[in-house]
Amino acid sequence: MTKKNSEAEGGGAKTERPRERIVACALDLFHRHGIRAVGVEAIAEAAGTNKMTLYRHFGSKDDLILECLNYKGRKTDETWAELEAAHPGDPARQLYGMVGRVAKLIAEDERGCDFANAAVELSEDDHPALRVIEAVKRRHRERLERLCEAAGARQPGLLADTIVLLVEGARVSRRSVGTAGPCASLARVCEAVIASFGVPARAALAARPRAGAPRRLRRA
Repeated sequence: MTKKNSEAEGGGAKTERPRERIVACALDLFHRHGIRAVGVEAIAEAAGTNKMTLYRHFGSKDDLILECLNYKGRKTDETWAELEAAHPGDPARQLYGMVGRVAKLIAEDERGCDFANAAVELSEDDHPALRVIEAVKRRHRERLERLCEAAGARQPGLLADTIVLLVEGARVSRRSVGTAGPCASLARVCEAVIASFGVPARAALAARPRAGAPRRLRRA
């Protein structure tokens, strides 16, 4: 083992454990370059370790891919929890908040959705990662429909499908023509569509007290 690897494996207060470093580096490399373009050697080198250590934690590259996708799935769940915490008891604001957050992420990151990218790259019908991708996407879609329903939307399932299709289309547009293309209008388009399904418009919400917020007393 080289000195670099020895120091990295030695640990310390400021050093992540080997498994955590491997996953973090794999997530970054897969996102920037694609799953197929990145080998285990490159991941091990970026993590400051070696292939032997990588295979000790993950039996194969496919196992590492699964761990990365499951990690991203957990981060997606955390995003929903953050939206609920930011707007407790206010599904309409949560819905608009979700749209705004997604639009911002698309504008800032040309690589797009890791799940969609992985689904394109992993073309084998029996690849185990495809089941993870499908489960995460289905869970996201179901939560979105429940949120649309709670926000008072007519045909919440149709609204959820519409938002999903708009977001996926915006990701492709961002990749093909950049931030000056149609993706720049994603938030406004989604807001108009949401309001057309009967959810109070975002501008109307601004004048409405937030759920749980104390009401101001009128002066006599």
